[in-house]
Amino acid sequence: MNQSMRKWFCLSCLILASCARPSGYEGVMTRSYRVRGKTYHPMSVDQALAYRAEGTASWYNEAKFLGIIRGNTSLGEKVMPWHLIAAHKTLPLPCVVKVTHLGNGRSVKVRVNDRGPFIEGRIIDLSPRAAGRLGMKEQGLAPVRVEVISVGDGSYRRKVRRGFW
Repeated sequence: MNQSMRKWFCLSCLILASCARPSGYEGVMTRSYRVRGKTYHPMSVDQALAYRAEGTASWYNEAKFLGIIRGNTSLGEKVMPWHLIAAHKTLPLPCVVKVTHLGNGRSVKVRVNDRGPFIEGRIIDLSPRAAGRLGMKEQGLAPVRVEVISVGDGSYRRKVRRGFW
């Protein structure tokens, strides 16, 4: 393979790798952490699997310098504009939740891989793409329902088992 072909091959691999959903973390993170003088204690996996809450959602953008520099999540993953991700104060990281906009009925599944929101009265922070899918990006805030679908990645992943009654 000549030098030019190697460069194109490497560039293609980098592009494909950046298109993947955020991952690389194996396990579940439930350790306590401290923000602005307050200590937060994430719930256990079993508690999270039963989690369902209603409240206010907001959206956030970790990008800096005109979107060129991307931020990192609490799991150390790069935030990309096409990711459907979210931040929650006490759910184990990572987990997948279904967020339903109570005003218009739209819903989206997001991967919770970050901590926040640290503003009183908000229960979840969504990525810009997730907020757009819910139809709340223009308003900035929306009433939502959050339901856990699964907790953990890889062999540590556990799904919610909802029975029929």
